[in-house]
Amino acid sequence: MTTSVAAPAVRPRPQVCRACGALHEPAPIAVCEQCLGPLDPVFDAARVTPTRDAIAARRWSLWRYREWLPFDGEPLLSLDTGGTPLVEAPRLAALLGVAHVWVKNDAVSHPSLSFKDRVVATAINAAAAFGLDTIGCASTGNLANAVAAQAARAGLKAWIFIPEDLETAKIVGTAVYGARLVRVRGHYDDVNRLCAQVADLFGWGIVNVNLRGYYGEGSKTMAFEIAEQLGWRLPTAVVAPMAGGSLVT
Repeated sequence: MTTSVAAPAVRPRPQVCRACGALHEPAPIAVCEQCLGPLDPVFDAARVTPTRDAIAARRWSLWRYREWLPFDGEPLLSLDTGGTPLVEAPRLAALLGVAHVWVKNDAVSHPSLSFKDRVVATAINAAAAFGLDTIGCASTGNLANAVAAQAARAGLKAWIFIPEDLETAKIVGTAVYGARLVRVRGHYDDVNRLCAQVADLFGWGIVNVNLRGYYGEGSKTMAFEIAEQLGWRLPTAVVAPMAGGSLVT
């Protein structure tokens, strides 16, 4: 049985199936009930978007772009996430033979020092809006730390599922925040499958499973910040590290 908590003012947007186009009311689901296709949040084409000056006057965090995030209303959780520096690297540019290179430094992101803070910030606002009191994830390191840190601050319970052979150093930060850690026999795909079952059985918000539609939206705020930090210009090319792909989806 899922225990509900008071929902904040933010309201998640409906979702639409990427495959068949079926519309789904806001809920902690990421798979179409009709065709099993992936779900994406739906944005109101008539929504009022802010000017650049209005954005510049807002707090320096990912929520300064909130009209492009999958919520109506004002978020109440993880308000200081994002807003990381864009650092010019002239020696690297010279080495590569290009005019300019910048490094987007999400290693100083709040609270867990990785870009995963962005995706968890949007996911945890969705979870709280749905009245969930427990969130979790399948992880091999950085996501576990982000979920544990933001759950602790929001007063939510956190369960982190990791491969059995994951080195301890990667999850020290997770343990510090008091999350429940579960080592799963098998590789990451086995962990992910177990998390899908856990989400169905207990009704928890597994950020990269049944909250994935809202989770993935946090990544794009890095692109918005880069554009703004370059004077609302787009770079010629972007190089991004990638494992599961949440940074570039």
